[in-house]
Amino acid sequence: MTTDTDRTPHHAQDHDGQPDPYASARETTEGRVYTVTGGDWDAVLEDATHDERIVINLGPQHPSTHGVLRLVLELEGETVTEARSVIGYLHTGIEKNTEYRNWTQGVTFVTRMDYLAPLFNETAYCLAVEKLLGVEAPRRAQVIRVLLMELNRISSHLVCLATGGMELGALTAMTSGFREREEVLHLLEFLTGLRMNHAFVRPGGVAQDLPEGYRERILDFIRVMDSRLPDYDKLLTGQTIWHKRLRGIGYLPLDGCLQLGITGPVLRSAGLPWDLRKVEPYLGYEEYEFDVPTATEADCFARYLLRVEEIHQSLRIVRQCLDKLEPGPVMVENKKIAWPARLTIGPDGLGNSLEHVRRIMGQSMEALIHHFKLVTEGFDVPAGQVYVPVESPRGELGYHVVSDGGTRPMRVHVREPSFVNLQAMPAMCEGGMVADVIAAVASLDPVMGGVDR
Repeated sequence: MTTDTDRTPHHAQDHDGQPDPYASARETTEGRVYTVTGGDWDAVLEDATHDERIVINLGPQHPSTHGVLRLVLELEGETVTEARSVIGYLHTGIEKNTEYRNWTQGVTFVTRMDYLAPLFNETAYCLAVEKLLGVEAPRRAQVIRVLLMELNRISSHLVCLATGGMELGALTAMTSGFREREEVLHLLEFLTGLRMNHAFVRPGGVAQDLPEGYRERILDFIRVMDSRLPDYDKLLTGQTIWHKRLRGIGYLPLDGCLQLGITGPVLRSAGLPWDLRKVEPYLGYEEYEFDVPTATEADCFARYLLRVEEIHQSLRIVRQCLDKLEPGPVMVENKKIAWPARLTIGPDGLGNSLEHVRRIMGQSMEALIHHFKLVTEGFDVPAGQVYVPVESPRGELGYHVVSDGGTRPMRVHVREPSFVNLQAMPAMCEGGMVADVIAAVASLDPVMGGVDR
């Protein structure tokens, strides 16, 4: 029971012992609760008291803010004099949640961060776990991972083109982009069982082998994309309005990119051919032939062209994957790590088919106990920490994973490219028109599930 005196506000103290004006506190039955106020936001509003300038909110519900991004813009007429991004509306605590699940279950969390590139999150996380374990996925599993990631890169770039067109009024670009993305998602559903959030890549390999007829389905998809991609050049690339809305807009030169830590198509649009698949190859990318497109204009139009060309390059890699898919296992042989690669997936999608149950139950009691412990507790991972980056559709996606030697991660922290790239928004927008903010943010292609996570 609390008394009135328990509710008396207290002021938190800073390191000098002085009261903190921004963090008052009160005592409750659950302990002390702090109320934090944002002094800098108050100052921004106080600055804009004269008649010529106005502060507006763009979002977090505005369709041009890619979901739940809030932009606070100070305008003088239609010119942006100051721009700030406010994030956190989609915070899910995924990094923290992984600490309460075993290493394999962590895949189902991380795949939901950047929900437009789930397979990149799964692969980077699993590469980090495998590095801690000191194991390497079999050759066939590595090729399958590359195949799935490049298909995922195509679908992600198509969403960027579609939503960017929609936000600038090119609704046909939106319908075309999502039509092609559906082709990719149908193919991923055939290959992995799910359109998104697949949890298909597992530590040690992949969940199961590709289904029968995969080669024909992938070749059919490549033929469809080859026939439809030229339409984007007819619809957008040579379009006068598209040129005027994007050329010279959202300019961010190379030195600005390097100072802000920008990666991905935004960095390559400024002239630096930095692509981790080339400079720090993983999963055998050094064996594949593909180009890293670059530009020097460093504007929204250059980023649009780069993403279209990267779709073509991903299709090149997918073709090569089909030639490299040699027969073999898709999960490491170590029985203390591998599950459930050799299952026959039942109607429930969980591997509880009669054939699987007969095989497990028909072995020794020790085998049944081992399987039960592997599924419920998971496997131990040696103590240590690693950082493993991959090249996602938005740039360097890195996983810093720490193990204390147990069956669960001690810490999983993600270097998420959308989060880092969003820093560039003020540099790209301030001094320009408010209408150009939309094009600049769209060219960054931020995914708020990755920013907030």
